[in-house]
Amino acid sequence: MFREVNDPVLYLKKKRNEYYSIFKKYCDGATSAAIFGEIICQKLKRPIEQSLYKQTARDLADEIRSNCPSLNGNRSNLEKHILKSLAEEGKFYAFNDYIQYPKDHFKSFITDEVNQYIRDQFIISVQPKMNKNIEDLQKKILTAAHESTEDVEVKSGDVDLWLKFFTQMLSDVLIFSVKDLSGVKHDNVFFKLLEDVIITELPFIMSDISREFSTDTFNVKLDANNRPDEILIGHLCQCCWVQCPFCRAICTNTIEDHDEDYSVPFHRVNGINGIKYKGTTNLSVEICKTQVSSNMTYFYPDSTDRRVFWRVYRSAGERFEKWSITPDLAELPYWKWFVCRFQKDLEKHYKKTFQNRGKIPDEWRQITRQEAVESLDKYI
Repeated sequence: MFREVNDPVLYLKKKRNEYYSIFKKYCDGATSAAIFGEIICQKLKRPIEQSLYKQTARDLADEIRSNCPSLNGNRSNLEKHILKSLAEEGKFYAFNDYIQYPKDHFKSFITDEVNQYIRDQFIISVQPKMNKNIEDLQKKILTAAHESTEDVEVKSGDVDLWLKFFTQMLSDVLIFSVKDLSGVKHDNVFFKLLEDVIITELPFIMSDISREFSTDTFNVKLDANNRPDEILIGHLCQCCWVQCPFCRAICTNTIEDHDEDYSVPFHRVNGINGIKYKGTTNLSVEICKTQVSSNMTYFYPDSTDRRVFWRVYRSAGERFEKWSITPDLAELPYWKWFVCRFQKDLEKHYKKTFQNRGKIPDEWRQITRQEAVESLDKYI
């Protein structure tokens, strides 16, 4: 990227067509106005392209937010679709990625959903949006050229004043200014001819941009922050990502740095986080909310010998003190199904087993994948 911006040889190669076009006009005896107008049009192409891609990406992000079931709600709705997708895919490594690195997994899921939408709807929706934006922007540029001519004629101004008016009128849609034409001579240019040149050349520029527009070039030509998936990631991922120290459930607060306690409506089986019973290699089948309702159960924080009763879990240290885990029996069948479905994978991953105290209850094994997925719609 640095070389593309700074290497003069690469720069000149990219400018080859632009300069050749201008050179041809000189050879053909074109007027200075025609040549200067050609230069303006060539300088405008990149800002026009950037503006069109950016606006199309924003329009598309709004449409996807409305039409895509997984992205048209809050983060809880998004998580429900992620869990459904994981259950359908049935790959432990994907589940583990979601459990260990939830924010990255959410971002990746959003990007996949957006890319799939673009592929599926490119002809039906994406291309028409670009075409409409091309038409709208072309009208704005031609209007700016015409009104600049009228203003300068009234004020008896020169081409410098015309350029000032022209660039100012487009400042809300194009990153383009008089400075972009610094070093270009335009003595004795009749500004009315500039308008005529722009009227003639602009449709060719728009046609080139439209012809190059495709599913492959869409994200490539967009600034990273203007990609539709990044726009939606900004909407859906600016929230809290702190995970429960016991089961790794994600705090559901919609503010990233909030003062309230961390909380989640449904906790998971502790063994999913590799937690075992003290002095054994047996993974835990306990669920946080059930444990804190007990006056007798306890745990050992951070693999120490210090024993802390579950009912006073906040006293276990900094990782625990800001979590609000209410003592109730609210459980999500999905995670019980997950433990049964991927028991061997979890045991291999943590080099521990669900045996003895960690024996999986028989009733958990009766939960089908369909029931697990349906529980997401019921409770989330």
